[in-house]
Amino acid sequence: MYFAALLARTEDGWVASDTELDDVETLSDLTDLARDASVNEDTVLAFIEQEDTWFGIVRVDGEDDPRVFVSDAASAARSSYGAMLTDELLGKDEEDDELDSLDLDGTEDGEPETEEETADDPDAVPIGPLGDRDLLADLGMSSKELCVLSSDALTEIADTLGASEILEAVR
Repeated sequence: MYFAALLARTEDGWVASDTELDDVETLSDLTDLARDASVNEDTVLAFIEQEDTWFGIVRVDGEDDPRVFVSDAASAARSSYGAMLTDELLGKDEEDDELDSLDLDGTEDGEPETEEETADDPDAVPIGPLGDRDLLADLGMSSKELCVLSSDALTEIADTLGASEILEAVR
């Protein structure tokens, strides 16, 4: 089960909205959703979380390219929306994933790959955080703080931004 929300910064603080990912197939689709939620082309954060397994943040500032962070790339890559983010971060093309699309969790035998199995594979998705670790630094959360978050991470991020009540209202 996924949770997805958009936090848009305004002159008066943050505005949160629950968002459906049904029509989101690419990072461009998610970026367009974020830009539509933007007020005066200010910062919008798209949060995606899958049952405390992993979370992802896509930051959109006006017309700039989106900045992406995923808390656990290996876990995220085994889900559709997480794979969308990790593939973008790793520079993978959709054609590269044709064989992986046959397996729901991204592995041949259905079991998650171990660190030893992925260490020698140059195409393996890394275990742990991936992406722009500084995407929240100017908003009050350092890269070190971001990388150590685990359960209830989105609430902690929203708390740092001063938007926890707003995020909880759409949760």
